[in-house]
This record gives sequence, C-alpha cells and structure tokens, in this order.
Amino acid sequence: MREVVCTGIALESALGNLETTWVQLLAGATGISKRQVFPDLPAFPVAMIGAQPGSLDRLIPNLTTTLLADAGWQTPLPNCPVIIGSSRAYQPQWEEMAKSGNTSSVLDYLPHMPAIGVARLIGSTSAVLAPMAACATGIWAIERGYQMILHGADQVIVGAVEAPISPLTVVGFQKMGAMATDGCYPFDKNRQGLVLGEGGAFFTLEERSIAAARGAKIYGQILGCGLTNDASHAWGVGGGAGATAVQQCLERSSLNSVDQIILHGTSTQLNDRYEASLIKQFFPDVPVTGHKGSIGHTLGAAAAISVALAFRSLHCQIMPPTVGCTDLEFDLNLIRQPVTTKLQNLMCWSFGFGGQNAVVAISI
Repeated sequence: MREVVCTGIALESALGNLETTWVQLLAGATGISKRQVFPDLPAFPVAMIGAQPGSLDRLIPNLTTTLLADAGWQTPLPNCPVIIGSSRAYQPQWEEMAKSGNTSSVLDYLPHMPAIGVARLIGSTSAVLAPMAACATGIWAIERGYQMILHGADQVIVGAVEAPISPLTVVGFQKMGAMATDGCYPFDKNRQGLVLGEGGAFFTLEERSIAAARGAKIYGQILGCGLTNDASHAWGVGGGAGATAVQQCLERSSLNSVDQIILHGTSTQLNDRYEASLIKQFFPDVPVTGHKGSIGHTLGAAAAISVALAFRSLHCQIMPPTVGCTDLEFDLNLIRQPVTTKLQNLMCWSFGFGGQNAVVAISI
C-alpha cells in the first residue's frame, strides 16, 4: 500500500509563520487582543495578522510561495492536483460589493477561487477541489489529498485558508451567542465563546518512495482519516457521528491508541463539553491540547493549522500548552506547560457548524 507523507508546510497565523507561531505557542503567548475593528461595532477580541482585517489576496500567494520553497518544488506543476478549502472564502469582498453596488469583480471572488488561485500560481491543469465544511474544512482537504495519493497521484497540494473578519461574520456569531466578549478560554469554567482569527496552512503531500528518491525532508505520515456528519440531528448519546469519525480514523489508521490529541477547543459551551465527553469515551488519560487560545478560531483553516502544528510537535517531540484555560471545567489531561516526551502517533479533530466531523491521525 502507498504511504502518504508531508514534505512541505506553510503556515500563517496571528503569531506569525510556522516557526514563529510554534515558538510563541511554547512560550504561552497569544495573538488575541480586543480591538474596535469596525466603527459601527463595539470592540471585540480578535486574532488578526495585521493592524487591519487581512485578505486572501495576500495570504494565498504568501502561503503558496513559502510552501513551494519549503518542499523544494519547482513550477510549473501541471500534473499537481490542488485541494484548498475555506469556510468564508471571499465573503468580506462580497459584503463590500453589496455595500458599494460595484459587482464588476464578482467572478474573481467566487467561493472556489482560493483553490483556483493556487492552481494558477503553480501552473496546474490537474484536478482542483475547494471543500467547504465549516471548521472541518482543513482536515477534509487533507483527506481528499491523501486519497488522491493512495489512488495514484504522486504529489498534491492541500490546505485551507481564512480571512473571515467582516461585519456580517462578527454580527452573525454575536447573534448566535457564540462570540466571546473578552477573550478565548477553552475548556474553562468561565469560557465565553469563540474568538475569530486569520490564517491558513498549506501542505505538500507525496508518495513516500517518490519523496525519498528526491531526498525530500519528511515531516510525517498521514495514517488515516474519519469523516462523518450530524447534519440531520443533534449530537447524541455516545458521541453521535463525531464518535463514529474517531472510530473510523482509528480503524483506517490501524491504531489502538495515540500519544496526544489536538482538540478543536473553540471555547464555546457546547463544543468544549462535547469534546470532553469524547475524550472520556475514547482516551480518558491521553494528553490533550488546543491552539485557539493563542491564535483564535480561523474557522475553515483551523484544522489545517492544527495539523501543521501537530507535525511540528512530532518533529520537536514537544507537546505545546493550551493557552487561556485557568479554571478547567472537565476531567481532561490538558497540557498547561510545554512537555518534552516521546511522540509517535497524534490525532487531530475538528467539528464544524452544520454537523461536519473530521479526524486525522499522523505519525513520524
């Protein structure tokens, strides 16, 4: 059976690139601050890359250039499939067009354009996919690329990107009661809700023997994934379809246990409680951590960023801390300080609005 390995990573978050984000994460830093981003809205906590809300028009070229350099790939890459997802995509631009009435650039901002943009940059004429599965988008993109390699592709670019900070997104989450008012406190008794963040993570995936033949560095291996949905009903007793996704991932990865789990950890009441119940059901003693107290919730890009940082954990053999939780509500082995330990197999999971569940297992 073909083995699927990661040979390149590009990441941007409110804490910087992959290396800077990792260092800041270990230091317990956060990129979250309370700002009045829009004059018509009160101040709210946010994790932005710059002083003003970012744009996919900047993020996508930067991530692509960094990725190609990290992987040692040269363009053009006509036979390279591209799978880049986003939850909001160019929604801020649509809001601006609606406000101004100028729709002359509407074709440049269709929902699938992040993937098309990467394909254009690398000169690809191969398949282009643009998954949109809310917070599960990043793992969904990785799973699709993983399947392509298993079924014959030699190389694939996958990932997710998000610049979601717009008036409609902010007001929408506030009306839902899902938005924090002061900060992000995952799994804390006093958690308030999510904090929007910007960023993305792209990966190059290759078949292992091909990567080895060209002397590529290998960050780790994709072992398997689980994808399910709860769209037709609420999360149920026994974990519902989220639990099924975990079971699928374990079976497809041929794993009985994992060394660490990177949680979704949105800091919302329902999500954190649900994840804690899944941990109790499957992995009651396994160390767990989450990144959103440091970089906010990047929606469709969140899972991709978590996987990128999980590969960094494997490389460094360090479990990073969960920032923001001071009064833990649940019986979890939540990492509070960096822990140096032996890591072999990690699991990342994400649960999106609308009932999307995605789980991936990776290994060194």
